[in-house]
Amino acid sequence: MDRRAFLATSSLTMATTGLAFSNEKNRLRVAVIGHTGRGNYGHGVDTVWLHVPETEIVAVADAEANGLAKAKTRLKVENGFADYRKMLKVTNADIVAICPRQPDQHRDMCLAAIEAGAKGIFIEKPFCRTPAEADEIIAACEKQNVKLAVAHRNRYHPTLKAIDQYIAGGGLGKVLEIRGRGKGDRRGGAEDLWVLGSHVLNMINYFGGKPISCSAVLRQDGKRVTKADVKQGNEALGLLAGNEVHARYEMQRGMIAYFDSIANDGTKNAGFGLQIIGSEGMIDMSCDVQPLAYLVPGNPFRPTTKPRPWVPITSAGVGKPEPLKNLSETIGHHVGLVRDLIDAMQNDRQPLCNMYEGAMTVEMICAVFASHQQNSAAVTFPLKERGNALAKL
Repeated sequence: MDRRAFLATSSLTMATTGLAFSNEKNRLRVAVIGHTGRGNYGHGVDTVWLHVPETEIVAVADAEANGLAKAKTRLKVENGFADYRKMLKVTNADIVAICPRQPDQHRDMCLAAIEAGAKGIFIEKPFCRTPAEADEIIAACEKQNVKLAVAHRNRYHPTLKAIDQYIAGGGLGKVLEIRGRGKGDRRGGAEDLWVLGSHVLNMINYFGGKPISCSAVLRQDGKRVTKADVKQGNEALGLLAGNEVHARYEMQRGMIAYFDSIANDGTKNAGFGLQIIGSEGMIDMSCDVQPLAYLVPGNPFRPTTKPRPWVPITSAGVGKPEPLKNLSETIGHHVGLVRDLIDAMQNDRQPLCNMYEGAMTVEMICAVFASHQQNSAAVTFPLKERGNALAKL
């Protein structure tokens, strides 16, 4: 078993059984940072700690007074702060949960948590806004040996191991390409690339290895994006443009990967995820659903008069019943994710979805902007442009 499969298995085991070192007296202290009206508290990044007995929420910070009062009640904690920096200075937290969905404050929150002495950070996606911000966070974490986990929950799913094994055993024949899509709703294009595409690109990175190059185009209502189309995006994402994105990545493991998003594409969100296409079948993965993946066997390009079945893939393998009964809590509610972070802290290893993977996802997104800015020429990784290239259109 390779290291990737081992870590996936050990993470799931911890999520199911709990950690041996934990008891009522040495629970890890968790400080929660939210910001009502500016990203709020993510998708359960604040409440997960109530379901992990190894931890104790000691304080919450929210600059909005009503939001702070509600958070204190929701998280069953007495200590509330309007200023997260003040909270971090006085709480001596072991772990800091950075919850806002909007990433414009993530860099500052991470650096403040590290400076205050936290040894673990659990952060909502998107990780941050630019490779430059990721560089700063990584440098600070490395200096203080802080473990950081990004809440890309599909990355922790035990079915990934079963997919790895099926592909390694030749089940798909020759792997030809990976195709990813965002939700394709009203946010389609650059916003979808950030908000939901980050999940998909993280999975492309997992299956394809590191990206080597990216070529991409952004379009607004069918026309190539120009400087006039660039504006500050929703969700505090920074400069954005385009309601249509088409990107091509050359990946380390040899396959080509694609990401596409078109606003209001008519798919009713069904395309959100990725497809691994091989000469003898296709694996379709939809983010945040159960089962996570299906196998469609057979040459995907050969006509047939017989229906092609969609065979569920579980943690036990293709077409087998799911033996794990608590995946909704373990994966969907982040319990397995934070227990993996705790184990990483205790055993001085990187979490499964760590700061390096988070940074790579950000770089894959920003590569789209860098390529478009260079007339859709292929840009190589690591990117020379460490900011948002749309500023240079």
